[in-house]
Amino acid sequence: MKHGLIDAMETALGWSGAEYLGRGFVRGSTGAPSLMSRILTPDRLLDLAMRRSLNRPQFRVFREGEEVHPAVYFTDSVSPRGQSIPMVNMHSLGTLLRGGATVILDQANVFDPTMEVACRALQWWSHERVQVNVYLTTNEASGFPLHWDDHDVVIVQLAGEKEWEVRGASRVVPMYRDTDSNGTPSEEIIWTGVMKTGDVMHIPRGHWHRATRNGHGSGHSLHVTFGITKRTGASWLSWLGDWCRENEVFRHDLDRRHGADSQGLADAAARLIAERPPAEFLTSYEQAMPLPRHVPFLDVFGRLEAVVCTTHFPPRIQDDGQTVEVSASGKRLTFTAKALPSLRLLLSGQPVCLDRAVPAVGVEVLEVAEALVEEELCAPLTPELSSGYTGLVTNAGS
Repeated sequence: MKHGLIDAMETALGWSGAEYLGRGFVRGSTGAPSLMSRILTPDRLLDLAMRRSLNRPQFRVFREGEEVHPAVYFTDSVSPRGQSIPMVNMHSLGTLLRGGATVILDQANVFDPTMEVACRALQWWSHERVQVNVYLTTNEASGFPLHWDDHDVVIVQLAGEKEWEVRGASRVVPMYRDTDSNGTPSEEIIWTGVMKTGDVMHIPRGHWHRATRNGHGSGHSLHVTFGITKRTGASWLSWLGDWCRENEVFRHDLDRRHGADSQGLADAAARLIAERPPAEFLTSYEQAMPLPRHVPFLDVFGRLEAVVCTTHFPPRIQDDGQTVEVSASGKRLTFTAKALPSLRLLLSGQPVCLDRAVPAVGVEVLEVAEALVEEELCAPLTPELSSGYTGLVTNAGS
């Protein structure tokens, strides 16, 4: 899947692929302000918050470095029948923003189709799980104090400007579950400066950082942070722990009185490590990822007109000349060889209009599309989902 934001990000950072993730701090400019406003604007963020029932910790507000109690900006919307739904009080939120505050929306990809598609494209690009958080800061306000993240982040400045300080890591590649709390900030300052509209910054896992608009007067900043959680050696060992249950030797109790067969366990563990190397774990992780949420296809609403592949990672397509096997999200589907052109088109990650696809790959594309939608590897391209691709991802076959 070719996505405009990824192209701009790679250009800004001087990257040519995902292998640079986590290697070091880097920043640059996309020089594409119109692309930034296409991704998200402050008004769209506030409209999104207004129309959904959100709650802490997905939606938070900070003022003067402290989190504002949700009771200040949340209220219950009560229906005529007395049903109560928590909603953001937009009047109260506006008051906070006028005085200077930071609004944070975690996992915006759950609520907004543009963010959903951007995260999916980044997952196909990086082969890692991605989520996006949105930060809107007004006037003179700051966000989190100096901190580090347990994952790599790519920050895109969508509007306005914000001052940043980035420091080195005080512990090499720290983790969420770790043997060290890693609570002492590094003294090494790597970069301080202002992120402006169209700027992109990559902060590797463990690097300390903070951002603020203090001292910048009236104005605002809107940026998104794509959190990219890469798998580690510890992830691989946890996966091996699940596989070890297949071997009887690991299922036996450890004998405290007579001593466990430590050599037998060590030999079995060595065989398991050799049989299931990290490369197999990386592949297995992607193939086992569960199906994402999407609108189901119901033929009572009309015929299937357009589809798009919505798996978390690119499906694997294996052609042996006689049949074609598709693997994704824990499923394996087998098609005849003549379905290969249709499968490549439909599983490209780009939207596919079926009427336009027929002249390109044949009428069988209709049957293949129905099968992929039934198995939920593809989803019907609703107008809302389509809006997440418009201007960012070219339609397949165009």
